[in-house]
Amino acid sequence: MLPVWMLDDLIRRALAEDIGSGDITTDSLVPVDARAEAVIYSKARGVLAGLPVAERVFQALDPGVRMDKLLADGSTLEAGKVIAKVVGPARALLTGERVALNLLQHLSGIATATRQLVELIEGTGARLVDTRKTTPGLRLLEKYAVRVGGGHNHRAGLYDGVLIKDNHIKVAGGITEAVRRARSAVPHTIRIEVEVETLEQLDEAVRAGADAVLLDNMPLPMMKEAVRRAGGRVLLEASGGITAQSIREVAETGVDLISVGAITHSAPALDISMDIGEMKRHYGTECDTDEKR
Repeated sequence: MLPVWMLDDLIRRALAEDIGSGDITTDSLVPVDARAEAVIYSKARGVLAGLPVAERVFQALDPGVRMDKLLADGSTLEAGKVIAKVVGPARALLTGERVALNLLQHLSGIATATRQLVELIEGTGARLVDTRKTTPGLRLLEKYAVRVGGGHNHRAGLYDGVLIKDNHIKVAGGITEAVRRARSAVPHTIRIEVEVETLEQLDEAVRAGADAVLLDNMPLPMMKEAVRRAGGRVLLEASGGITAQSIREVAETGVDLISVGAITHSAPALDISMDIGEMKRHYGTECDTDEKR
């Protein structure tokens, strides 16, 4: 999850984008002192992620909003399952609804897509990892959702891991020189990974002292041979065009990691909705429960 200050800044910017100079619909229809109770519920099967983020959206609009979380992140959802009840000033609930649901649906979609692939490779020993193919500004939240879904995180950004890709290799003049330069520049605590496309490049990366090798778009027979040649001396990561239909076969080659960008950049949002029930006009008066679905 994001540090609190980063999460609050993200939420402020998201709300500002939506509200602008004011929520003219809500402000014209809803009395300032009105209170309401709402239920948030799933309309599809999936994995819940981001509920504390949604809660913080409402509380950013009014600290008096209270969310009763009936499920925790990581829970399996079914259509019609009530996730949480939200009680507070009606204006805050109505104004914050879309931003809260956008984040909740997006993160739950990522967790759901991740869980589906994790289950497909269960028992192989391979781990599913994410990539940097994320929504600008939402990366750490999206990587949190991957973990909720049972996946693992690759590097968070350019600052916490060395991944020497094809263009780096061209600029450096070769794999051996690229690894040498990286090794001389970074602390011993940081792993160095090299992207390769051929078995000859794999051999060179291992000889150069890489800690991990990314097998980029390798066909299965070549991938199996790469696992044999590496002989456990380096971590092997398979990447490129891997789908739900192919991921099991990739995992069975013996690679250690499988990276799939689609779990963050193409995961469909999970269908989650919010319905408001009874409304009261006075603060301090509890709203009647109406679990409208």
